[in-house]
Amino acid sequence: MKHISILVPNGPCSTVNIDGSHQILTMVNTIMGQMGMNNIFNVQLVGHKHRSSVSAGAVTITPDTNIVEVTKTDLIIIPAMYGELDDALRLNKEFIPWIKTQHAAGAEVASMCIGAFLLASTGLLDGRRCSTHWRMAGEFREMYPQVQLIDEKMVTEDGGIYTSGGAYSYLNLLIYLIEKHAGREMAIMIAKTFAIDIDRNSQSPFMIFQGQKAHNDEEIKKAQEYIETNFSEKLSVDQLADRYAVGRRSFERRFKKATNNTVIEYAQRVKVEAAKRSFETSRKNINEVMYEVGYTDSKGFRDVFKKITGLTPIEYRTKYSK
Repeated sequence: MKHISILVPNGPCSTVNIDGSHQILTMVNTIMGQMGMNNIFNVQLVGHKHRSSVSAGAVTITPDTNIVEVTKTDLIIIPAMYGELDDALRLNKEFIPWIKTQHAAGAEVASMCIGAFLLASTGLLDGRRCSTHWRMAGEFREMYPQVQLIDEKMVTEDGGIYTSGGAYSYLNLLIYLIEKHAGREMAIMIAKTFAIDIDRNSQSPFMIFQGQKAHNDEEIKKAQEYIETNFSEKLSVDQLADRYAVGRRSFERRFKKATNNTVIEYAQRVKVEAAKRSFETSRKNINEVMYEVGYTDSKGFRDVFKKITGLTPIEYRTKYSK
């Protein structure tokens, strides 16, 4: 039987992640019992040494045990934590050596949404791929540059370390873990029981591009703002470099370092974000929107749009239009 430790952090956190994980993983045991099989998971809510409760609105969660009493576990689940990140990490630093010790002894570790920040602070994500909420991608990259963030992924696995993207993508992480440890048939059964879309694998359709401006390069910020204001025009790297009196190679290097995108990638993302808003709020057809955001080649527009959102323009309009 696999022992699963669902952490109950100090401070504001996602009680939905905690209670939902407990409910779904416990349901696996219920279904197995109905099939005449033994339980596969021993699921516990694990708090700090003092086993403190957490509250969110009308919901209060009290741990079953604490990290001192759990000397061996097989899977640790880290829920999302809210509020100021520095405060959340400080309040929960006691978990870090315990997580590292358990991982060294063979435990797998999974983080949900911005729980990835606590997981990354253990060092276990260094050099590994991971995901987190797309809204926090910039902050995550700045704090943990040694981690390979793939912010468009719904779920990642890298050497027994699992992460999920924003908010309710934790459900897809649970399905992924159930399939790995209890089999595909059980994963399908749980997905049907809880009406979870089992095949979601990308956050891209949900992402809102807001520009990466958490940096101190003022010329690059001005270039970003110029691209965002003039996205319908045909802009070249040379034009932008000349506009801000920076050599092309230096401009490209500084832009990539500041935004984590090349100039072309940034312009594409700005155009696609404008196209998405148009599809969501207007009745314009695909070609009208394409021309509006500065594309004249329908195949090029479609390819870039799908690369960034994971959907074709038609699929996106069908999903989100009025």
